Amino acid sequence: MRIFAIGRNYVEHIQELNNERPDEPVIFTKPDTALLKNNAPFYHPDFSTDVHHEVELVLRICKEGKNIDETFAHKYYDSIGIGIDFTARDLQEKAKKKGLPWDIAKGFNDSAPISNTFIPVTEFKDIKNINFKLEVDGDVKQQGNTSLMLFSFDYIISYLSKFFTLKTGDLIFTGTPKGVAPVKVGNKLSAWIEDKKLLEFEVK
Repeated sequence: MRIFAIGRNYVEHIQELNNERPDEPVIFTKPDTALLKNNAPFYHPDFSTDVHHEVELVLRICKEGKNIDETFAHKYYDSIGIGIDFTARDLQEKAKKKGLPWDIAKGFNDSAPISNTFIPVTEFKDIKNINFKLEVDGDVKQQGNTSLMLFSFDYIISYLSKFFTLKTGDLIFTGTPKGVAPVKVGNKLSAWIEDKKLLEFEVK
């Protein structure tokens, strides 16, 4: 099982970080040791003073494929969950200034809390109009809708499969909307798809 992630997929998030708008999906990966399940607490690492939350919808691949045509991409994922792409922003900025990879800023242990529940795609009326949000201590900090994505689920699947054979169980974090911000010890985070709270945990 692998974790793929898409950066810079929502325009307002690109703007808030003063990043360049991409012509193609920005791809990075996380190791499986980044997964944090069962609403387990996230222990703030001591190597960063600026860990940001980034809420994202997550696709689960349901069958193996490569070089997938966008027309048929919908057949390769069967459910959608929600997760947090924790980012050590200080480490990321330091690496970016030097033109170096920023794997440790994205892939450190437990940097990918994820919902236990994934909602079958068939339960959504329109996957191009899915609302999701993140609350921190009961206040909404991030809100997104899939209609605002630069690159759709199907395009992402097709694009990734040009370079990687997608396998059953692989996960794809599909990008975060605006509102990313640092977390601190004591925060309680909860993530929602529409009116369903699927993820809730504390920062310790």
